[in-house]
Amino acid sequence: MNTHTPVTSNSDASMARFEKQTTRYGSATMAAGLLFSLLGPLYLFFFTDLELTGDMIWVAFLAVAATFGVFWVVEPLTYFPILGSAAMYQAFMIGNISNKLLPAAIVAQSSINAKPGTKRGDIAAVMAICGAATVHLSSLLIFVGLFGSWLVARIPMEVIEVARLYILPSLMGAVLVQAIVAMKQMRTTIVAIALALIMYFLIIPVAPSLALYSTALVVVGSIIISWLVRDRKAHVAEEPATENDIEPN
Repeated sequence: MNTHTPVTSNSDASMARFEKQTTRYGSATMAAGLLFSLLGPLYLFFFTDLELTGDMIWVAFLAVAATFGVFWVVEPLTYFPILGSAAMYQAFMIGNISNKLLPAAIVAQSSINAKPGTKRGDIAAVMAICGAATVHLSSLLIFVGLFGSWLVARIPMEVIEVARLYILPSLMGAVLVQAIVAMKQMRTTIVAIALALIMYFLIIPVAPSLALYSTALVVVGSIIISWLVRDRKAHVAEEPATENDIEPN
């Protein structure tokens, strides 16, 4: 008699219910966030004498969309395989995805040997983002809200400049290595690094106007080329039992 079957069924049912509820409440929360973010501009448009017109708003929107619109598609495609659906709602509500939330999710998944895209990987990403947000808000309250002015006045400006110059590249470099080790996709890694080097050293010096779109172009190009050069003989193994949180009796 297989004593693991009921556990598997319960686990799958619980995960399905979790995903359904996060989709429902996540969509509602995102819609509420969008509404609140528009309250200020709507107030300026309808209740002030700034003489704003619909044409002016559309021109401003198109100018922003022309610069950043590609990220509206690229970022969800880039983050979803690692974060999963539930953590995506958290990430886009909180912000600072690439330099805070994504590294936290990758480290959490690696710490418990949870593969991105699995049930354990999705839950690990959710918990990691909760922890990252809690630490961030707590540190802001203490080191900015309470002691911000006092600390800045006593830290040498040279230290602040060095931190601003090197801390983000150091963080992103560590995240890159962690992602390569966790994903174990050598072809994709080679393609992404090669395209990034080509973009930075060859394309941007020739066409500087593409600098704003360089990240998006490299991401889209990496996805397409990685799919074309994928190992067609390889098959995706079934998700191991541990990914469904099955515990032996």
